[in-house]
Amino acid sequence: MTNTKSNAMWGGRFAAGPDAIMEAINASIGFDRRMARQDIAGSRAHAAMLAQQGIVNVTDIEAIREGLLTVLSEIETGEFAFSTALEDIHMNVEARLRDIIGDAAGRLHTARSRNDQVATDFKLWVRDQMDAAMTGLQALMQALLGQAEAGADWVMPGFTHLQTAQPVTWGHHMLAYVEMFGRDLSRFQDARARMNESPLGAAALAGTSFPIDRDMTAKALGFDRPAANSLDAVSDRDFALEFLSSATICAMHLSRFAEELVIWSSAQFRFVTISDRFSTGSSIMPQKKNPDAAELIRAKIGRILGANIALLTVMKGLPLTYSKDMQEDKEQVFDAADTLMLALAAMTGMVGDMTANRDSLEAAASSGFSTATDLADWLVRTLDMPFRDAHHVTGALVKLAEDAGCDLPDLTLAQMHTVESRITKAVYEVLGVHNSVASRISYGGTAPVQVRAQIARWKERLT
Repeated sequence: MTNTKSNAMWGGRFAAGPDAIMEAINASIGFDRRMARQDIAGSRAHAAMLAQQGIVNVTDIEAIREGLLTVLSEIETGEFAFSTALEDIHMNVEARLRDIIGDAAGRLHTARSRNDQVATDFKLWVRDQMDAAMTGLQALMQALLGQAEAGADWVMPGFTHLQTAQPVTWGHHMLAYVEMFGRDLSRFQDARARMNESPLGAAALAGTSFPIDRDMTAKALGFDRPAANSLDAVSDRDFALEFLSSATICAMHLSRFAEELVIWSSAQFRFVTISDRFSTGSSIMPQKKNPDAAELIRAKIGRILGANIALLTVMKGLPLTYSKDMQEDKEQVFDAADTLMLALAAMTGMVGDMTANRDSLEAAASSGFSTATDLADWLVRTLDMPFRDAHHVTGALVKLAEDAGCDLPDLTLAQMHTVESRITKAVYEVLGVHNSVASRISYGGTAPVQVRAQIARWKERLT
């Protein structure tokens, strides 16, 4: 069956319209309608430039720019009837514009192609998502800083291999994630700065013979400059790949933190209590309170990483410039952006609501021979013992305490003397967990004074 409206968009080259299968595989309007606002913004900027350069008369351009606002209003209110036969958001908008203002709508596409149009729309959309991700990250970091400030001097176990290693502070642990998400923030900032060049005016691939002003359209759309090579401008999707790469690393950090929350909220740890807003119950076990939000955040990286791999795979074999393969660049980016924003919002809510159980944290910090390293350091400082010898002595004392069923601070001086006779009662000053964390005053260390300094530094950076 012939579709004359679709054929009119393609011009006179095609005698018959696509059949249903071709229409289904070729159309992108089912997903690229999400770029309507960006498409119309790009078209309005292009139209204003055409008028200023005298390429299209002002009367037609005024009608085009006003008509585009009408189209945008219809889309935003849900009145717009999208057509699969018109393939994509660009053709749907242009066809409706023609309905509204008549033949003048046909002048809008002067000096541009769908290639530079879609590259511009997509870049604007991704840039908006980068801005949203940065806002979401800043909110999460503020929530983490609130937790860090409340527990700057609360002790908890620090782990390696998920086994007690040395005591740290709750504030220090929260700040570790602030640092991670701070790097994510900087990755989005870097990528945004790098992508902020306008493809508009590159036309199909070679530029245009019309006397366009690409600086004008770039400035109108908030770009720093026009892209310098027309071939690259229409074929570049690095900006989407950088967004997905940054989103993947961010999702990995979210997943690591979510895993800790799952562990910490268990009956075996009881380090934190996650609020009812971010927990669910069991259909059969009435005592259960499941950290489902954390578990779902932990899983979200699969979708985002998958999107990253999918787009890399689409792009890896494409010769310059545009190929229809590149229509497959959007759905996974849209899904990854939605997934990342949901995960950020859920984690921010969880962090803001959760309660750290100070007594459980301190009890755990005081167990598992967590001050063994402090003891070894004391032997080095006080007895001038080589560290390897101090390590051996400390290991023997840990074995002694383990056999006695107690922790290091519970050993008597007489018991310690069976391993090393020069140990004095001054050793007990370093065996308490509070003394241990207070002594870690090196820059970036867990001492409360360092934690509070880092909190102040991050508050200033995020202001």
